[in-house]
Amino acid sequence: MQTNPNSTEIELQASSANAPATAEQTSLDADQYQQKMRRRKEVQAQRLAERSLEKGLVIIHTGNGKGKTTAALGMVLRSLGHGYRVAIVQFIKGAWEPAEKAAFSHWGEQIEFHALGEGFTWETQDRERDIQKAQQAWETALRFIQNPEFKLVLLDEVNVALKLGYLNVEQVLAGLNQKPTDCHVILTGRGAPTELIERADLVTEMTLIKHPFREQGVKAQPGIEY
Repeated sequence: MQTNPNSTEIELQASSANAPATAEQTSLDADQYQQKMRRRKEVQAQRLAERSLEKGLVIIHTGNGKGKTTAALGMVLRSLGHGYRVAIVQFIKGAWEPAEKAAFSHWGEQIEFHALGEGFTWETQDRERDIQKAQQAWETALRFIQNPEFKLVLLDEVNVALKLGYLNVEQVLAGLNQKPTDCHVILTGRGAPTELIERADLVTEMTLIKHPFREQGVKAQPGIEY
């Protein structure tokens, strides 16, 4: 039976493909190139064989660039495709009906989706209520984190709630310590605290290079931002 490609192997292959060709590579004939790639495949197979551990990961998507939630939703889709149960809890967001909630509704009971914020701070203008809503969202999230039926839990914009002081990092770290060993938890949002980054297994920082809102005055658009 053919197995799915290992994502680490794909990333390493892409990294190699993006590197400029050396003089040696450009001078190789077809047989020499094939032999070189065969040796590389053997090295990669050995690396993968030495890394056989599986564990539930704490994953952080942070940074000022766009795509933090989008990347996390890609992992949600993969998990659903494997038949796993997934929970999404959105902090801050919730003043509007998110399109992703409608898209994932077709998966029925396999996914739990809760948008429990009431919008940005300049919209709510009520810090005490914002704190209350964030704490309620965290209590909901914690129930999913502790529940062994859920393979993946996405805490969307929880880093922003931490940055604004609606949650404290100690309670989030304590909650992560309660997850089952095979449960993955993704935490998205700008300004992830150092303590959370140190606890995480996988951290990705999205870097902003250009954005149409800033450079061109293009407003948020359906299908792109929401």
